Amino acid sequence: MVVDPYQKREASKYKNPIPSREYISSWLKKYSDLISQKKIEKKFSIYNQEEKKALRRRLRAMERDGQVIYTKNRCYIASESLKVIKGTVIGHKDGYGFLRTETLKDDLWLSSEQMKFCIHGDIILAHIINTHRKRRSSARFLKILQRNNVLIVGRYYVQNKIRFVIPDDTRFSFKIFISSAIKEDIPIESIVVVKLKKHPIRNNKMIGFIVEILGKEMGTNLAIDIALRTYSIPSLWSEEIEKQICKISNKTNQHDFKNRVDLRHFPFFTIDDEDARDFDDAVFCKKKSNSEAGWNLWVAIADVSFYIQPDTPLDKEALERGTSIYFPSSVIPMLPEKISTDLCSLNPNVERLCLICEMSLSNQGELIDYKHYEAIICSHGRFTYNEIFKIWNGDIFLRSKYKEFLQDIENLSCLQKILNKDNISKKGIYFENIEPKFILDSNARIEDIYQNIRNDAHKLIESCMILANIASAYFVEKHKHPVLFRNHDRPKKENVLSFRLFLNELGLTLSGGDIPESTHYSNLLKNVSNLPEYEMIQTILLRSMKQAVYSPDNRGHFGLSLSSYVHFTSPIRRYPDLILHRVIKHLISKKNKNTSSNNYNLCDSHLYTTNEMKKIGVHCSITERRADEASRDVIDWLKCDFMYKKIGCILDGVISNVTSFGFFVRLNQFFIDGLVHIASLHDDYYYFDSLGLKLIGKSSKNTYCLGDTLKVKVVSVNLNERKIELSLYKSN
Repeated sequence: MVVDPYQKREASKYKNPIPSREYISSWLKKYSDLISQKKIEKKFSIYNQEEKKALRRRLRAMERDGQVIYTKNRCYIASESLKVIKGTVIGHKDGYGFLRTETLKDDLWLSSEQMKFCIHGDIILAHIINTHRKRRSSARFLKILQRNNVLIVGRYYVQNKIRFVIPDDTRFSFKIFISSAIKEDIPIESIVVVKLKKHPIRNNKMIGFIVEILGKEMGTNLAIDIALRTYSIPSLWSEEIEKQICKISNKTNQHDFKNRVDLRHFPFFTIDDEDARDFDDAVFCKKKSNSEAGWNLWVAIADVSFYIQPDTPLDKEALERGTSIYFPSSVIPMLPEKISTDLCSLNPNVERLCLICEMSLSNQGELIDYKHYEAIICSHGRFTYNEIFKIWNGDIFLRSKYKEFLQDIENLSCLQKILNKDNISKKGIYFENIEPKFILDSNARIEDIYQNIRNDAHKLIESCMILANIASAYFVEKHKHPVLFRNHDRPKKENVLSFRLFLNELGLTLSGGDIPESTHYSNLLKNVSNLPEYEMIQTILLRSMKQAVYSPDNRGHFGLSLSSYVHFTSPIRRYPDLILHRVIKHLISKKNKNTSSNNYNLCDSHLYTTNEMKKIGVHCSITERRADEASRDVIDWLKCDFMYKKIGCILDGVISNVTSFGFFVRLNQFFIDGLVHIASLHDDYYYFDSLGLKLIGKSSKNTYCLGDTLKVKVVSVNLNERKIELSLYKSN
């Protein structure tokens, strides 16, 4: 029998002592392999049923505390014996997958054999095996930590009386067999929503049941429905929320104005796109008095926090949604329309409650001073970017139509020239991306596409909003209160190295040494702005950057070259902005020691700790990505639907991306990308140069690289997979 050095301690605590945690753990480390409980019982000479139960409880407690791992085949192993890691499974249409972790640079390979135990989206525990398959380490499944319980959208089929669904998302590379009886006849190839009944168990089929039938004929609305289900996005309001909305008054009243600064006489304007539905920001500026040089700028933001009280059903739903989602034909709002397009929309000639950021700027547009306060305003006009731009450029009709506002509009023009000349963040990286604008027909399908060109009016509003965000960041940072910062971390070293190698291929350099600052990237873009490769360089630079996230840990905004940055200007459509408003109003109230303030709903018990902020920040970062992916899915379907009518057409394009399996071409006329597959290049055998992002012919040395212009033919369009296939066109 094995002797436990901690036996006396265990005997003093338990009537029938079993081996101590320490001894079990040290023995498992020496064993360094998977072992069942039966073998552990035999090793420690445990035969009594009560002792077996006690051992099972101890092993479970050790598993809970991370001392041992309980694996899929009901065995134990010491945690230290394996390179154990937690990650999210990313499925692949060919049956294998990857494990994405927070700590490793590269995803780990999951073989098709390992994928039998998990599906795309599962969070699992695995251990690393350094097999170096194609220089990539592998992962071996250990256990499920969190199952992906999302609903799966797919097409319904029947074959030999067997009903099954093939998922629309190819990362779920399996059929789902429908087990329960279906009361209604479902047309073959209908798009349905399936709930999994049984997750993968080795050699077993994937089984589920249909919870919703979406339709059969694809259209924009169905594409949106698919995206909402695929990403589990809430889109309906509960009865509880509807009741809360009904209780909110349809009008502001004099009681609501209490303790607010009256700015109704200031000629605030809203400036937005033609198709904007909610107007949550308005601006007004004027030159300082003769004794001072510079400008005063007021940015008024709708006071959403006045209507959305913490911990109410509306607030919880807004947090769950995280952000509004904008599809080409519709919007899934974060807040109900009564709030977003009525009470908190700064419509012309109506009184609205606002939170003001008033700023003092120098003649160079630098932020000198700022203050925040609650106010009441009345927007004097709703303008579009194009209208303001035309007025600035002397449009006779518009200048006559708005002659009473001309001086204030000209003031905005003067401010824009200053901000545009010197820039808010002189060291920041500013991208000039081509944005396509869709014209939809009566069926919400693309009728035409044109380039959405940003003019100086766009840039003015963007600058004003960034200034308000900067001032708000300074304010909350000064008071050292937990808040969600908008962090944008510097690029990884390996990304910087890859970008430098890419620039070397073009005969260009990036200054700044091993750790370049934002100003070095900014200077590079300025220096290459007139080169034909400018857009290509900008695209690769953007890919090398990290994504911005929300966190209470202030790490600064690398892209804007700012030490601190927050989102203050869009509380109608972003939850972090709503939280910031609550914190700012609380700090204002605290500063003024005004207990009768409108902040009756912002007592200390409703403010947030750092840990609460961390959780909300992670969630809001996820919902932001979710919204982007859902919107992109719908846009990709619309593009494919539009290009389906263009099959056979010969079009001009430019190579926008190069991969090992081919290159993508952006069609000049439509700003849509399609793939020229490497298999269609019959004139030579091509290999991929990952450093120069080129395909190079082995014999001919012919190359295809980013920025190359060429003619292509639209060969095919796969609406289900959202893919457009092109081929090179060579005239006879």
